[in-house]
Amino acid sequence: MYDLSINQLNYISHLKRQKRRIKFARFLLLFLFLFLWEICADTGIIDSFIFSSPHQLCLCFYSMLKTQNLCYHIGITLFETLVSFVLVIFFTLFLTILLWQSETASKILEPYLVVLNSLPKSALAPLLIVWLGANYKTIILTGMSVAIFGSILSLYTGFTGTDSDKIKLIWTLGGNKKDILLKVVLPYNIPGLLNILKVNIGLCLVGVIIGEFIAAKSGLGYLIIYGSQTFKLNWVILSILILCIIAMGLYGAIAGLERWYLKRR
Repeated sequence: MYDLSINQLNYISHLKRQKRRIKFARFLLLFLFLFLWEICADTGIIDSFIFSSPHQLCLCFYSMLKTQNLCYHIGITLFETLVSFVLVIFFTLFLTILLWQSETASKILEPYLVVLNSLPKSALAPLLIVWLGANYKTIILTGMSVAIFGSILSLYTGFTGTDSDKIKLIWTLGGNKKDILLKVVLPYNIPGLLNILKVNIGLCLVGVIIGEFIAAKSGLGYLIIYGSQTFKLNWVILSILILCIIAMGLYGAIAGLERWYLKRR
C-alpha cells in the first residue's frame, strides 16, 4: 500500500464532484421537463387530452393498477423480453463459435447474416404470425430476430480480432483449437460481449413490443395499440414511460454486471 499524493487526492475529489454534478443535472433536467409539461397542460398551451400531463398519468397509473391488471401486462412484457434476451445470448455464442471453427462456413454465411441483419424485422412479424400463430412464441422470436444477427456479426468480428500472439503461444505449447477458444478467445472477448449485451437488451425489448403490436392480447405493446385505437392516450403515454423505465433498468443491470466484471479482472 502507498499513500496518495495531494494531486491524486485532488483529482479523485474532482471526479467525485463531477459525478455528483452530472447526477444533479440529470434529475434537474427531468424535474424541469415534468414541471413544464404540467404547467403547459394546465394552462392550455398544449392539449392535455392529446399530450396528457404528469398528474393525469399518475391517476391513470393508479387506476390501471386496480382495474386493468397493469402489473400483469408489465410482467408479460418483461418475461418475453428476458426469454428472448437469454435465447439471443445462447444462440449468439453457439453460432459464433461454429463460424469461428470453420472459416469457409463463415465466408459463405456472412452476406446472408448481413442481409438478415439489415432486413426490417417488422416485415417478418406478419409471416411469423402465419407460421407460428398469434402467441407468445411469435413475440419471443420477433424479439430475438431484432438482435441476434447483429450480435453474431459483432461477436464474430471480435473472435477474429483476438490477439494472434496469444493464439500462437497456445499452439506452441501443444494446445488445440478448444484450448484456444476457452483460454484465449472467449476471455479476450468478454468485454466486447458485455457491450453487445447492453445493446441487445434494448433491441430485444423493441422486438417484443413489435410482436405485441401485432400478435398479443396482453403486454405493454398491446396496451399501446389498444389505447391508440380507443383514444385512451393516457394509456399509450403511460405504457411508453413504463417501457422507458424498464429499458433503463435492464440496461443498468447489464452495466452493473460489466462494472463488477471489470473490477474482478
